[in-house]
Amino acid sequence: MKRSEINRALKEMEAACAREHCWLPPFCHFTPEEWKSKGHEYDEVRDCMLGWDITDYGTGNFEKYGFSLITIRNGNRRMADRYPKVYAEKLLYLKEGQYALNHFHWSKTEDIINRGGGNILIRVYNSLPDEEIDRESGVTVHCDGRTLTVPAGTQIRLAPGESIHISRRLYHDFSVEPGTGAVLLGEVSECNDDVTDNRFNPPAGRFPQVEEDEPPYRLLCNEYPAASDEER
Repeated sequence: MKRSEINRALKEMEAACAREHCWLPPFCHFTPEEWKSKGHEYDEVRDCMLGWDITDYGTGNFEKYGFSLITIRNGNRRMADRYPKVYAEKLLYLKEGQYALNHFHWSKTEDIINRGGGNILIRVYNSLPDEEIDRESGVTVHCDGRTLTVPAGTQIRLAPGESIHISRRLYHDFSVEPGTGAVLLGEVSECNDDVTDNRFNPPAGRFPQVEEDEPPYRLLCNEYPAASDEER
């Protein structure tokens, strides 16, 4: 992705958060220059990959395959003695025409909540013992206190305020219901690890290759500089 495309996407999500009165923590507003002076007091942001994130799944076509997100809080299973949180919280922003690829998580369970905007469609499949997609068996889902079983491949429609629970190894993808407008989602989950806990089917990448055609507006969660020596 070009840096200009990333910058535009982050500004669009920032504006969506403001429209929905979803206020962001201070570290989301740090400029790249400000990050250069931040010391070890912000190691949790660095080590737990908090902050801004973008994915185009390595396709180079963000407007069709991808979305923007912010990790607000998280733990780190590899550094659990230092970061013992067993939970995470994210915001996700999808525009009409964007698609979040089919995947499951080995370790994480999550709730996806429509926080505002249009309607989100979440397609669900069970997984087979060999981790392939089960295109035949019915899927039991839990939505806002209601339990129901739907045919494999059903798209669950979530209007603003509605949510769905995604269990481990449950395949799911996201898209916006056409004609309803961009959607701001919340995600409440167990500790999140986007490096090792996504099983895409078919296989896909997670973090984009960045072409630097203009200065960054915000740093992504995998771009922070090391802590300033002034804080050592």
